Formats: sequence, C-alpha cells, structure tokens
Amino acid sequence: MTAPTHTPLFPEFPDVPDSADAVLEGLDPEQRAVATALRGPVCVLAGAGTGKTRAITHRIAYGVRAGILQPSSVLAVTFTARAAGEMRGRLRQLGAGGVQARTFHSAALRQLQYFWPRAIGGDMPRLAERKVQLVAEAGARCRIRLDRNELRDVTGEIEWCKVTQTVPEDYAAAAAKAGREVPRDPAEIAKIYTTYEQLKRDRGVIDFEDVLLLTVGVLQDRPDVADTVRSQYQHFVVDEYQDVSPLQQRLLDLWLGNRDSICVVGDASQTIYSFTGATPDYLLGFRTKHPDATFVKLVRDYRSTPQVVHLANGLLGQARGQAAQHRLELISQRETGPEPSYTEYADEPAEAEGTARRIRQLIDSGVRAGEIAVLYRINAQSEVYEQALADAGVPYQLRGAERFFERPEVREAGLLLRGAARAGGSSDPGLDDAGVPEQLRAVLGSRGWSAEPPAGSGAVRDRWESLAALVRLSEDFTRVRPDATLGDFVAELDERAAAQHAPSVDGVTLASLHSAKGLEWDAVFLVGLTEGTMPITYAKTDEQVEEERRLLYVGVTRARFHLSLSWALSRSPGGRGGRRPSRFLDGLRPGSATRGAAGKPLAAGGGVERGPGARKKRGPVHCRVCGRTLSDAGEIKLMRCEDCPSDLDEGLYERLRDWRMGQAKTIGQPAYCVFTDKTLLAIAEVRPTQPSELAVIAGVGARKLDKYGADVLALCAGEELVADEAEK
Repeated sequence: MTAPTHTPLFPEFPDVPDSADAVLEGLDPEQRAVATALRGPVCVLAGAGTGKTRAITHRIAYGVRAGILQPSSVLAVTFTARAAGEMRGRLRQLGAGGVQARTFHSAALRQLQYFWPRAIGGDMPRLAERKVQLVAEAGARCRIRLDRNELRDVTGEIEWCKVTQTVPEDYAAAAAKAGREVPRDPAEIAKIYTTYEQLKRDRGVIDFEDVLLLTVGVLQDRPDVADTVRSQYQHFVVDEYQDVSPLQQRLLDLWLGNRDSICVVGDASQTIYSFTGATPDYLLGFRTKHPDATFVKLVRDYRSTPQVVHLANGLLGQARGQAAQHRLELISQRETGPEPSYTEYADEPAEAEGTARRIRQLIDSGVRAGEIAVLYRINAQSEVYEQALADAGVPYQLRGAERFFERPEVREAGLLLRGAARAGGSSDPGLDDAGVPEQLRAVLGSRGWSAEPPAGSGAVRDRWESLAALVRLSEDFTRVRPDATLGDFVAELDERAAAQHAPSVDGVTLASLHSAKGLEWDAVFLVGLTEGTMPITYAKTDEQVEEERRLLYVGVTRARFHLSLSWALSRSPGGRGGRRPSRFLDGLRPGSATRGAAGKPLAAGGGVERGPGARKKRGPVHCRVCGRTLSDAGEIKLMRCEDCPSDLDEGLYERLRDWRMGQAKTIGQPAYCVFTDKTLLAIAEVRPTQPSELAVIAGVGARKLDKYGADVLALCAGEELVADEAEK
C-alpha cells in the first residue's frame, strides 16, 4: 500500500513547524520560559546577543499556533523598519504571518489615517518630506543663520521637545533640567521651534513626531476610537523597551487601556539614545507598575566569543547608576576565540593606516569585507578611514542616520528612472534593447555619474556610493529576473523603499557607534578611543558619562569573533602626543591601573601593541611648496597645501588614470582600489624617477610599490606600456 503524501500546512514555507510544540524546539530554557509565558504582564531582560528576537517571535508564534492568541489581535512594536521587517519574516516562517509587527510611528500612522475622517474630518495633512528644510526656513524667518551642523542639532532639539511633550516656552527650563548641550541660545531655539510649528500649520503638513502626538490626542479625546483600537489589539509586545520615550509610553498606555496583556523586552545597559528622549525608566520601573509580572533574564550570549563577552562584562562591571544595578552578566555559548587587541598609534592617520592594514590581512585570510566594521564615536572621524581603506584596496560602505531611500541622490535617481521607464527605456535609442543595468547606467550617466568613483571622501563620494549601490542592485535583480524591464526594476525599488529594504554592499562598514546598534559583524574595530572622544568631551554629568560607557559596550558586543580597540596619541603627524586612552579601558587593557574590589583586573586581554610610530613623535609633514606643517589628510597625501601652486604634469596624470582603469578592470575592483585620485595627483606632481621616491608618496606603500611600481615609474619616465603589460 502506498503511503499517503504529506501536504505541508504552509507550502510557501516548507520548514514551518508542524505544531505548537514544535515551535518550542531548539529554544534554551530561558527562551522557552519567555515563549510559554502568555498570560499577564511579562518583562524580558535580554543581554546583547542572547536571542531576544528569537524568544519573542517564538512566544507570539506559540500562542498563535496553540490557539491562545488570534494573529490579528497581536501588535508587536519596535523602533526600526529593519527590525520590524525581520520580526515579520520570522513570524511568517513560524506560521504566524497574520501578526502585525511595526514601528511605533508606522502603527500610529496607520491608525491615524484610518480614523482621521471619523475623528477629525476632511483630509489628513501630508507628512513633511524634509523636516530639516522647514527648520532652515524657520531659522531664516527668525533672522537666525544656521550652519549645517547647527541645523542638524536644532532639528534634533525640536524632535526632543516633541517626544518629551515640551512646548517652546518651556524649552529653556526643560533643557537645563535635562542637562542638554544646547547648540544655540535656548531662546533662539524656542523661537525657531515656534516658527517651525507655524510653518507646518500654514502649509498643512505634519512631521513624524506629530503622528504620535495626534494619535495620542485622538485616543484621549475620542473614547469610541480608543475602544475600537482596543477591541482590535488585545496583546502587545514591545521590543527595545529601554528606548521608549515618554510620548511612546503614553501611546502604549492608551492602546492598553486598563489591561495588562503586554510583554516588554529590553536591556538597560544598551540605553544610548537619551538625547532623543529615550529613557530606561519604564523598563526599570516595570516591576513597580506590575508587581505580579513574570520576569525572565536572557544571559546566554550566542553571538560573541568568551573573550569578547569577558571584556563586555568587565566594561559594565565598572558602571555606576541605576542602569548599572540591573546589568546582566553574559555567559558566552561560543567556542574560544582570539583575545581582543589593544593598539596605540602616534597619530590618527597612522591609526587609520594600521586599521586598514589589519583589515586587509583579515580579508586575505578569508573574512568577507561585509563581515567587518570600523566603529567610531562621531561621523567626522570617518574621512581618514575612508581614505586609508581606499589606499589599501578595500571596498567600504558608509552607514549613517539618513535612510538610503531618503537620500537626495537616490530620490532624484528614482524620478529619472521612473521617467525613463515610462518612455520605454533610456534616452539613448541605441540602448533600447539593452539590459536593465546598461539602461540604468545610461540614465545615471546623464547626470554625471561614472563607473569610476571620485577621489577622497565627503558628500561627493557619498553620492557616488549611493548610485553605485543602485547599479549593483540592478545587476543582482537581472540575475534573478533576466527578462525584467526597467519598469520592473522601478517597481522593485518602490517596494524596497516602502519596506526600507536598502541594497547591501559587500564592503567594510564604516559607522558611528549609535548607528551600529542592532547589527553585528565577525570583526569589529573600535577606533579613536581617547579621552574627549570616548567619553565625548561634552559628557559632563555622571549619567552622561555612564551613557558613553554603555555606548562603548554596544560597540564591543557587535563583534562575534575578532575585536580590536585602538587610540592615537595626537591628531596629526608631529603633534604633541598628549592624548590619553579612554578611562573606560582602565582595568581592562593590560598595564592600566584601575582594579576591581578584589584587587584583580576586571578583565583580561591581549597585550597593548604599539602601532607604527607609537610613543615616538613622527616628524611633521611639511608642504613641499610653502613649507607649512600639514595636518589635513588630503593635503598630507598631496604633500602640499590645497591652495599652493601645483606643478602637475597633466599628460602624465591622464596616462596614469588610463593605466589605473585597465588595472581596475583586470582585478575586478573599483579604480580607487588601485590608487586614489589624490595619490595619482601626487605622483604626477612629484614625477618620481626611482622606487624610493615613489615609496614616500602617501597611498603607495610597500604592497602597491611591489605590485605597481615598475609600471608607474615607466609611465613617469615617458615610456609606453605595451597592452599586455598595462593589463597584466
């Protein structure tokens, strides 16, 4: 007799567990305790890397599959579109696809759009696309000129006011009480804030903070609307609960009403967004508010090696304050790995070059570039690392606060592509039958984009990287759908933009510590760890300093296997060298004095290495034209001031560029991986005649001298390279 064929319950997901009990398989005891705690208030204290998303998604799925929770009655909220998307994906794979998993703003916006006609009447105001432009206009109307940094900071202050429900007239007192480092005179910020709100009213627009405020207002003022929402959603899950703001907590309370079917997940030791209004008070006070709550601690770390976890525990072991009293002692579940390394450099360029060299070695040993990150305290630190990685031939990507699909160049590209798709392709008739990537390059090329990246870093390079990511995405897209049209690709972009699913880049990630939250890599380089940067100089109060410590803890716990910590004694070559390593490393790095209560080091680790020139003053780099001491990384590469006369051999420079393009095609990497434009300019100005003269030019180095030196010196001598030589 033939055995009956088994029809899977979820054919689109063949690996979906076939029963509620099967959902619990593979969970550790603490995760299982979370998954089976389906009644009443639940608080999960989850350390970094302990599988909190796994625990809460299995909790929801177990409740749904056991028939205890109706999928449509559950609302799971988190703080990023990426995290919400990951949660939805996991729930679908567990057979609980009907559950709503959204950010606070997304959930509130959906409700506001639905209830606006009934609660307010008329059309709902549209969302302001570029808040910063409105703030700039408000400043101009107040006759207050804001530079780019001030504009960003004032915008942040307005956002903080709104999530803490502070009105303009109360701003000065509230900012002083909170110990905020205000970017302008508080009276000026209050004036700009008032004008900003008036501008929005005049134009019939709202911002993202208004979405929460208006939803709170509707739920407070219209009991019928609140009852409708509460009848729809009866069970709530809140991820990253330590990051909840007073406004978000108010919205959550209104959603709940007088019920207590809520599960919150968080870690007070990862509270790093207090400047946005986030506070761990609600997490730490959960037991007081819900004395009968179920509490579960997740401390088994599945992400990092025992060496990384030991350092993380030691870092928090020195912490002070309320959050420190609730710290979790992590226990690594991974096999042993290398000790964290500590390296001291003479100056920042040397630190960047040393970091790039180590990254090159990791890649050569088999670690993917996409599994490596360089993390720093402030975005301004990125430039010297961009240049160093480019010189080392290492691809990289910048990760910032601005969402990929909201970048001006990406928005402009989307409009151009949409127009080209409507017209049937690119504006070049010769490309009508070309593939999507070729049409895309033609469209972007009409606005000046080229396959070769610009030299250096900054806004121009950022723009190029964004467009290059679109080109790579089109190539990946056509590999999966070879018959796709440009219109199909535009539709794919629209779907990705709606889900905030940015294209990935297989390059080393350069990111601030704040933007690294929620991510992880095989290898992490924590750089610039000096007093004044970590903790940042404006961290004055004890609580502000402790938040800086937590920020470093977040950085440490991003690493799975390799972890490197480094600092530089001076900003530029030849500097005084008076900087000190971060106080947070005292008692952790070998030889430091701070000890624990038992007199033993709080953590053990590898020895402190001396990078090239460490503890030795490098001779200052002087401009070869005027003799001025150089400190800018780009000027150091050129070996002259930017505005000093150039003796550039333009013909040689063009020959070098042509040669570089051939080399780049041969190795299958961007041209800057051979030499950057700045290095080529320096070569074309110096016109070296022997290897020793070429070797001293910044960006050459021993590896590139050995690989490319003969060709470059031949070009400088005016020799013509035969084709197979130029392309070998």
